[in-house]
Amino acid sequence: MVRLFVRSFIFCALILAMLAGSLAWYAHRPLAWPGDAVEYTLRPGTALRSAATQIAEAGVPVEPRLLALIGRVAVDSTRLHAGSYAFRSGLTPLELLGMMTSGNVSMREVRLIEGWTWRQIRAALAASPDIAQRAPALTDAEVLQAIGADVSYTEGWFFPDTYLFAAGESDLAILKRAHHAMRARLEEAWAARAADLPYRSPQDALIMASIIEKETGTESDRATIASVFVNRLRAGMPLQTDPTVIYGLGERFNGNLTRAHLQADGPFNTYQRAGLPPTPIAAPGRASIEAALNPAPTPYYYFVARGDGSSAFSRTLAEHNRAVDQYQRRPARATRN
Repeated sequence: MVRLFVRSFIFCALILAMLAGSLAWYAHRPLAWPGDAVEYTLRPGTALRSAATQIAEAGVPVEPRLLALIGRVAVDSTRLHAGSYAFRSGLTPLELLGMMTSGNVSMREVRLIEGWTWRQIRAALAASPDIAQRAPALTDAEVLQAIGADVSYTEGWFFPDTYLFAAGESDLAILKRAHHAMRARLEEAWAARAADLPYRSPQDALIMASIIEKETGTESDRATIASVFVNRLRAGMPLQTDPTVIYGLGERFNGNLTRAHLQADGPFNTYQRAGLPPTPIAAPGRASIEAALNPAPTPYYYFVARGDGSSAFSRTLAEHNRAVDQYQRRPARATRN
């Protein structure tokens, strides 16, 4: 009886060893398939067995039961990270599971452009099929509350940059990163600002930076354009900048800015009202923020577009009128900027 028990034990041990060896061989065997990487998104809360089945259904030639078994005995299957993965041919089952337990997700990107308005930023996020949409159902105030932003308006508060994200990440998460990036850039520039600037707060600088962003056609002109507006603020002159008027018109603007538009009073009409408008008019980039807080020291109070992207700068209205006549041939608009 003892001898039979020993033989049975040895036989079972051999079977188990063979099974373990087979499982180890399978775990380290490359999974090969033709074509591109297989994209798979692991949703939060998905169990290992379900994930294994979904991976097979997505196109990876793996046996779901064996993959789940490897996950139980060889890796910590309780540490699967939700996200999107790109599984490429040649991965072993163990490497595949390792990607999911380490959170080695594939990334998408969305680009927010310098000079975009809040409406354009919302539209860009809403247009991405890889972003989970939360913001469209929220008001601007609710968006700010959801991302923990202690500001009173959305315009201008999201830093233009390229943001990487895993498929399925929410638009609110991306907006939170963009807001924190803008706060960091603004605080950094504010700490290094020039002396005696006519701003009451970093928010004023952000508003000015947004105007500079919309007015600048050539990078080399940015700090000089900033100086024109700063000089005007110091002198109590209206800024007289078209982009603020256009922003105030919103969807009513059809591409043609008229004299009637410039003469109609409103909070964003800087021809009719001195000082800064109540909010930014776009999202400024780093260069415009730095220009707003470190403008070039110039004697200029006027500028006019030359037509090639650059601007001609003037100290007096008479000089400006001559520049307008030279570059735009529109004497009737001589008081612009």
